[in-house]
Amino acid sequence: MPFQRASGVILHPTSLPSPFGIGDLGQAAYDFVDFLADTGQQIWQLLPLGPTGHGNSPYMCYSAMAGNPMLISLEALREQGLLPAEALEDMAHFPEDVVDYASVLPARQYCLEKAAAVFQEVADSDTRLAFQKFCDERAFWLDDYALFMALKQAHQGASWHQWDRTIACREAEAMAHWQQKLAVEIQDQKFYQFEFYQQWTKLRSYANERHIQIIGDMPIYVAHDSADVWAFPENFMIDGETLKPSEMAGVPPDYFSETGQLWGNPTYNWDEVERQGFNGGSSA
Repeated sequence: MPFQRASGVILHPTSLPSPFGIGDLGQAAYDFVDFLADTGQQIWQLLPLGPTGHGNSPYMCYSAMAGNPMLISLEALREQGLLPAEALEDMAHFPEDVVDYASVLPARQYCLEKAAAVFQEVADSDTRLAFQKFCDERAFWLDDYALFMALKQAHQGASWHQWDRTIACREAEAMAHWQQKLAVEIQDQKFYQFEFYQQWTKLRSYANERHIQIIGDMPIYVAHDSADVWAFPENFMIDGETLKPSEMAGVPPDYFSETGQLWGNPTYNWDEVERQGFNGGSSA
């Protein structure tokens, strides 16, 4: 298929300037789109936008479907009346030339939790309907993801294979117990995804209006510590006893590494995936 020759810039939103510790989908992202358009570029290439896990790498995410809540613009939340002005004032002490993840992530998480609580109190009927529609249309991945992230928070960030085996293996009684216990936290996670989707859709539409195409990216494999593997372990090479990968992705020795690399991602169980007709799976 022929493609028209074009040029652009690869830049992950986390690298955009921000007074709040990390780049996001706020005004700086729109300014960058304007820069691309004004300089005759046609493409904005991104790294994966998923919620990052250990090491904060966009290629090692907690979900292949979800967006990273840390990219949510706090200023946009303030404009919606979901965050007070003083919350942003408390955030304005981070360095501007580097992302200090250890301090930025907890501070942003605190703001997101505040916004989620206010949303539940003040959202009007139209917004609540839009939120419910969003949740219903994406339930096939959002329900598992929201519970997974709430469980991680309840287990102080431990990988799912280190949880109590009843919930690590998604036994029905344990699933019902935790869904009830973490109902508020699950709802918060769904709100983060709703807000990310709203902000990302608006930014993407603005870029297209300025004739800027967005090129995305995705990892070859998903992370072991992810909602995808926890919800569908049968689709991956997972040891049934340890719940760790029985086969792990990587590369053989090359000029980067004399001993090769192990990435930590479980490989796919292609026999099972083929048995399902290459159509995913069904959560318990």
